[in-house]
Amino acid sequence: MAGRINDDDVKAVRDAVPIDAVVSEYLQLRSAGGGNLKGLCPFHDEKSPSFQVSPGKGLFHCFGCQEGGDTIAFVMKIDHLSFSETVERLAAKAGITLRYEEGGYNPGHQRGERIRLIEAHKAAAQFYVEQLDGAEAEIGRAFLAERGFDQDAARHFGVGYSPAGWDHLTRYLRGKGFTDKELLVSGLAQESRRNPIDRFRGRLMWPIRDVGGDVVGFGARKLRDDDNGPKYLNTPETPIYKKSQVLYGIDLAKKDIAKSSRAVVVEGYTDVMACHLAGITTAIATCGTAFGGDHIKILRRLLMDNGSARVIFTFDGDAAGQKAALRAFEDDQKFAAETYIAIAPDGMDPCELRLAKGDEAVADLVEPRTPLFEFALRQIVGRYDLETPAGRAAALDEAAPIVARIKNVASQHEVAVQLAGMLGILDTQFVVKRVAQLARWARDRGGRGPAPARHAPSGEAAAAPVALSGPALNLRSPAHRTERELLKLALQYPALVSPAFDAYGADEFTAPPYAAVRRTIAEAGGAEQGVHDAAGYVARVRDAAPDDTVRALVTELAVEVIHGRTVDETYAGDHLVQVRLRAVDRRIRDVQGSLTRLGGQGDPERFAAVQNELWVLQQYAQSLRNRGADAL
Repeated sequence: MAGRINDDDVKAVRDAVPIDAVVSEYLQLRSAGGGNLKGLCPFHDEKSPSFQVSPGKGLFHCFGCQEGGDTIAFVMKIDHLSFSETVERLAAKAGITLRYEEGGYNPGHQRGERIRLIEAHKAAAQFYVEQLDGAEAEIGRAFLAERGFDQDAARHFGVGYSPAGWDHLTRYLRGKGFTDKELLVSGLAQESRRNPIDRFRGRLMWPIRDVGGDVVGFGARKLRDDDNGPKYLNTPETPIYKKSQVLYGIDLAKKDIAKSSRAVVVEGYTDVMACHLAGITTAIATCGTAFGGDHIKILRRLLMDNGSARVIFTFDGDAAGQKAALRAFEDDQKFAAETYIAIAPDGMDPCELRLAKGDEAVADLVEPRTPLFEFALRQIVGRYDLETPAGRAAALDEAAPIVARIKNVASQHEVAVQLAGMLGILDTQFVVKRVAQLARWARDRGGRGPAPARHAPSGEAAAAPVALSGPALNLRSPAHRTERELLKLALQYPALVSPAFDAYGADEFTAPPYAAVRRTIAEAGGAEQGVHDAAGYVARVRDAAPDDTVRALVTELAVEVIHGRTVDETYAGDHLVQVRLRAVDRRIRDVQGSLTRLGGQGDPERFAAVQNELWVLQQYAQSLRNRGADAL
C-alpha cells in the first residue's frame, strides 16, 4: 500500500479547498450571521437548518446530530471515503500532487478504490465522447438529431457512443493503467470466457454524475434492431453507483434548484436535455428506478424546505406514468415543499413536446397546476363506482389513509374536505373525522406499544399499517366471525367471492387485523388474482403483507378450516351480504346522527341532501335483506 501522506500536503489540501465550496456541492447554504452559513444537515433528517459552516475556521458543525469537523471530515462522512481517499480526491480538485512518506509520489495502483473507479469513469466518459464523432456513431448522431439535439447539446450533456466491438473501451482503459479487476468492479466491463469485455456496446451513452460532478455510471440507449438487450441499460450497482441515490442532471441543475427553490422531476435522459435546452434548468431524472426516499434527501438539502419550495413531477400520460406518479406520492410527505404533477394533454413527454411544439410548450408544461395529492386521490377515486354507497365507502377506505399522512393539520383538514367533494359524500365532517382518526391511530402506533414484528429502521414505526390499531379482535363477536369467514373464503375459494369481494373496502371489516388482511389481498391484485393464478395466489398475498404480523394472519386464514358444511356460492354469498349489510347499517347510523345534529336549524339544502342519502342507504340495506347476494 502507499505510505502515509505527507503532513504538509494534507495541510495544503485543507487550505486550498474552501469548506463552504465543498459543502455547497451537496446542500444549499444561507447566511447564519457572523460570517457563518447554515443549511439542512445531510447526515440526519431535519425540518429547520441546524447545520452550520464557518468558512473562516474551515469547520462545520451540526447542532442537531453533533457531527462536525473540517473539509476532509465532511467529505469522508458524506461520501463514505477513507482519509487517504478523501485527501486524494480533494487534492485532484485543487491540482495538488501528493507525496507519501514511504514510496514517493502517489502511484496510480496504490490509490483508494473509489478514486480509481471515479478516474476510470472519467476516462470512459471522454472515450465515449470522442467515439460519437466517428463514422460508426452516425446512427447515434441521427438518433439525437431526430429528437432535436445538435452537437452542442450532446457536448453540454457529455453524450457519447460506445463502439460495437467486444473490448474497445477495455483495451483503452488497460492502456491507461487500469486493471481488469478495477474494470469489472466499476461495471464498465463484464466477465467473458477468456478476458473481460465491454459492458456497453453499440449504444448511445449518457454519463451519470453525482452531486459533486463525478461520473459514477452510465445510461446506454439501444440503437440497432439486432441489439437483443433492453432499450436502456444502466451501470449495475457498484461501490460508487447506487441507482436509488443518483439523479441524472443533478450536477447541472443543483445551483438553479437551490436558487429558485424549485425542481422538475422527469422520466428520462432526453427529457432532462429537452427541459434544460428549453430553459428549465432545474430538471432532473431518476436512473431506471422509481423516485424514492434517497432521492428526496438529495432534493431536500438543495431546496432547504422553505415555504415557497416546489417540486413538479412530469410523467407520461399512460398507465405506467400514472403508476409512477402514485409511487411518487407515497413519499410526498417527506417533502416540506409543495408537490405538483404535470402531464401533457396529449400524453407527450417533454422531449416529444419540445420537438412538436417548441421550448415554450415545455416551459408551460412544468408550470405548477395540479397538486400531486389531488392527482393521486382522483386516480384512486376514479377506480370506484361513486353512484353507489358501497362504491363511495370503498373509495373512502383507500383514499382516507393517504390524506391522513399529511402532517400539517390544517392542510389535512382542507384536503379531507376536498376528498368528500370528490366522493360526493355530503357529510363532510364524517370524512374529516375519519381522516383525523386514521392520523391519530398512526401517531399512536408510532409512540407506544410493541414494535412491529419486522425490524424496521428507526423512524419507520409511524408509517406502520394503521389497520392493526383500534378496537381489539373479538372472535365471540358475530361481526368478527363473519369477517374472518369471508377472508378465509377469499383466500381459499377466491372464485366463490370474486368479483364482488374486490369491491369491498377495508372499512367494511370492523376488526383492524381483518382490515389489514383485506388491504393486503387488494395489494396482491384482489381475489380475482386467485381465480387466474390459483397456484401462486396465497404466496402473492403473503408477499404483499406489510409486516410479519399480517403475513402470519394471512397464512392462518389460508389454512384454517371453513366452518360451512357445504362451501358453495350460496355460503359465500351469505357472508358477502352479512359483511356489506353491517357496513351499510353503520353508515345509516352515522347519517342519522348527522340529521339529528342538523335539526331544523341547518342549511335546508344540505338537510335535504343528507336526508336523500339516508333514504338511498336504507333502500340499499332493504335490497340486501330481500335479495341477498343478487343486490351486491
